[in-house]
Amino acid sequence: MKTTGNTIFMTGGTSGIGLELARRFRDRGNTVIISGRRQGLLDSIAAEDGIDGIPLDVADPASIAAAFETVTTRYPDINVLITMAGVMHTEDLREPDLATAEATIDINLLGTIRTITTFTPYLLQQQDGVIMTVSSGLAFVPLVMTPTYNATKAATHSYTQSLRHQLTGKLQVVELVPPAVQTGLLNGTPDPSWMPLDEYADEAVQLLEDNPDAEEILVNRVHFLRNAEKENRFEQVFGVLNSVA
Repeated sequence: MKTTGNTIFMTGGTSGIGLELARRFRDRGNTVIISGRRQGLLDSIAAEDGIDGIPLDVADPASIAAAFETVTTRYPDINVLITMAGVMHTEDLREPDLATAEATIDINLLGTIRTITTFTPYLLQQQDGVIMTVSSGLAFVPLVMTPTYNATKAATHSYTQSLRHQLTGKLQVVELVPPAVQTGLLNGTPDPSWMPLDEYADEAVQLLEDNPDAEEILVNRVHFLRNAEKENRFEQVFGVLNSVA
């Protein structure tokens, strides 16, 4: 993926990793459009950062269809889709809350698939077309307190692999695999031991610049999780991760 001269549409992007990446892509000469459910927040970001925002709820197929029409009409040169929208909740499976699990799947996994399904035919007509999905280090070693979140990210990883194979030679498919990053994603209380947000965004974009053909964007901190099974460290890493949690 080239890191300049793109027109990028991002689901989510009003906070956390999404907003920081949007700012960095903007600063590198890209046109960036973010989305979210709160129009007031989109308006505030547009005023402060000069990044356009479009209302979108990835849990609603009609909202995705409307956003697609708006984006492709206003920005017909769109060539990059980043599926950043997501939620993360703790769950106690001894007292399961099916509504929380269903909402997590609906946004994280089905929202990703719905959006990709809607935008792919258009992106196939563009030069330098890219789809970037967002999984997690927890796709590879689960954090037991967030079981459905982990499952959606593991599924996103698997879906991305199939998507990449089917679109080989037509669209580049990149998977962003963050470690624990200091955002408000999990109950709004980032742990100080997690990776600082600015450092994550800087390293991730630098990796994209240095490796334009990369299939996965893996900052140093996420290798501990990403490669645990391949390096026969899964049980050790699982124990460490969940004892700390």
